[in-house]
Amino acid sequence: MVTEKQLAGGMWLAEASTVPEVFAPERFSEEHLMIARTVRTFLHQEVAPLDARLEQKDLPLMREVIRKIAGLGVFAADVPAEYGGLGLDRMTGLLLAETISRGAVSSSVGAHLTIGMLPIVFFGTDAQRRRYLPRMAAGDLVGAYALTEPTAGSDALSLRTAAVPDPDGTYRLSGAKQFITNGGIADVFVLYAKVDGSKLTCFIVDRETPGFAVGPEEHKMGLRGSSTTSLFLDNVRVPRENVLGDVGRGHVVALNILNLGRLKLGAGCIGAAKHALRDAVGYARERRQFGRPIASFGLIKHKIAEMAVRLFLAESAVYRVGGLVDQALGDVPLSGEGGGREAARALEEYAPECAINKVLGSEMLDLVVDEMVQIYGGYGFIEDYPAARAYRDARINRLYEGTNEINRLVIAGQVLRRASTGRIPLLDAARRAAAALDAAPDDGPAPLPALGTSEERLARAKTGVLACLGRVIDRAADLDECQEVLGWLSDLMIEVFAVESGVLRARQGAGTPRGRLMMEIARDAVAELGPSIERLAARILSAVEEDPLLSRDLAGVRALFGGGPPNTLAAKRAIADQVLEAGGYGLGLPPA
Repeated sequence: MVTEKQLAGGMWLAEASTVPEVFAPERFSEEHLMIARTVRTFLHQEVAPLDARLEQKDLPLMREVIRKIAGLGVFAADVPAEYGGLGLDRMTGLLLAETISRGAVSSSVGAHLTIGMLPIVFFGTDAQRRRYLPRMAAGDLVGAYALTEPTAGSDALSLRTAAVPDPDGTYRLSGAKQFITNGGIADVFVLYAKVDGSKLTCFIVDRETPGFAVGPEEHKMGLRGSSTTSLFLDNVRVPRENVLGDVGRGHVVALNILNLGRLKLGAGCIGAAKHALRDAVGYARERRQFGRPIASFGLIKHKIAEMAVRLFLAESAVYRVGGLVDQALGDVPLSGEGGGREAARALEEYAPECAINKVLGSEMLDLVVDEMVQIYGGYGFIEDYPAARAYRDARINRLYEGTNEINRLVIAGQVLRRASTGRIPLLDAARRAAAALDAAPDDGPAPLPALGTSEERLARAKTGVLACLGRVIDRAADLDECQEVLGWLSDLMIEVFAVESGVLRARQGAGTPRGRLMMEIARDAVAELGPSIERLAARILSAVEEDPLLSRDLAGVRALFGGGPPNTLAAKRAIADQVLEAGGYGLGLPPA
């Protein structure tokens, strides 16, 4: 599968945005599309009518539905053929994450498919894979991931569950886990404990093991169809053969599976947002006020356009990174012994980009469902209409797979660490960009056309990001205690990566049936990039500098883009008109 050249994670900040080909939904093969259509049709015809029962936590029905979904090959996609799978490319798994992103089954299926199975796929021994994967791929065994504890959430490495080794090689596990998706229906748990009080280790724990108990169901704000429970372990004996990875290296499994989980969560947010936008557009076209459809009013059009723009950028970024991860994992052996260390290296390479997609996708979805409620008006607050549930279900995405605050620290922290150790050559580029602020004229260059010179605009935006990095590196006393600054740096990176991904995708799509809409969205995103950079740069520089240096640097950032704020009114209306005509988003893969 051809995609952009393999750059180190974070290096897109220093590279010109002239890559001719990035992976985008328009590049899916007919086989990919056939898989998506099959699953989408099944969900619509067979699962959607069961939603009300599933929302009432009919757990036996959930197990039955999972088994039927397994019959479509959904769980076999990421599993090598030797272990009962199909051994498809990673893009298929990402596509399935988007497709199964709505309704009562989405969370249960997603947890089993990703964080329940993939630790064994990537880090299991041959014996572990042969024992568990065929039955998990067939839906006979359901998986869950047990890391979080009552006192260890974002600080996962501080968990207290203990694993005491016995002379016969077994381990006795004692402790508690909390907020475990699939807790009430899972048979197999990928569970973390500390050996000798300090060695974080991953174990495969079977539900029927004596001493293992499942707590009552949690009553959640959203995702009410999925099972979420606590787990309790009282001297649970686990054989040495069930250690997943190496003793004391559980963090390698945990962090790298979370990287994949974050990427797939971003894809799931895209699917959910497409549903929400389609429903909102349908309602806006039918609902009449003042003698005409509310879709004809400017403020409603603006909402629809904003929803479509943010969705397009998030979708472009997710599949771009998916293509890079697919390449990185392409030659990693997942049959027989080994492969775990190579898989860890490949997944870790794009940890910042996976975190970008988690934040970008979850916050995009929150914007979309919030505007969906607003478009529905009072009916959006009523449970009989789709907006209320979409709103409730979306909120969790900013919490699990690491809170968005933690992910923001991952993005900036990883890039800064890689730069400071020389792993990626960003330090000199950052300092050159910061020095360039000194020489920039205060009035700046003439305003640039939005997409005709997108490379120049994106290059200037990257200069702004790098300049902020350079100033922070040289002037911030203790970055670990400057979480606000790290968060703002991450926001700069998220915005530039998203817009660049959208521009590259739009260039690929020129001349296609929906190419005009892609170009309109890319123009709008590029036009608004400058003000976003200026706003965030002002926060960062104000935190690390004082006058007269601060005033000089702020003038230098303004000079990168020049001119006043862009007029995007006409572009927003053109985008909204095309989305309304299409009856929804109209790009990428259609929602189920």
